[in-house]
Amino acid sequence: MNVLLDTHTFLWWIGDDPRLSPRAREVIADGENTVFLSAASGWEIAIKARLGKLRLTGTRDLERFVVEQIATNAFTALPVHLSHALHAYTLPLLHRDPFDRLLVAQSQLEHMPIITNDRWIQRYPVETIW
Repeated sequence: MNVLLDTHTFLWWIGDDPRLSPRAREVIADGENTVFLSAASGWEIAIKARLGKLRLTGTRDLERFVVEQIATNAFTALPVHLSHALHAYTLPLLHRDPFDRLLVAQSQLEHMPIITNDRWIQRYPVETIW
């Protein structure tokens, strides 16, 4: 199965955060699944780190850190395509978070569930795992 990580899910996974659900851990750890991290999540991490809203302990080179985490965890980077960005227009205006809306669009177009605990994302017509 192909699955898409929400940004917080990626951060909780790499940080071994206890808030990550047992089901999410099981799906991510299952070597039969292909786990994707969106470029949108990379952008969100970069913006929040620059604004001081996210601190990754011991990380001086954010790009290197995220790329290493993708490799270490055998994740696959999912680029943002124009079709993904434009599909966000078709989504109901449940909330205005551009990162979440882009992840929902990618999930819909790429036919993969999102591993997320985000209640707003779970309100969209998209399959979620938690």
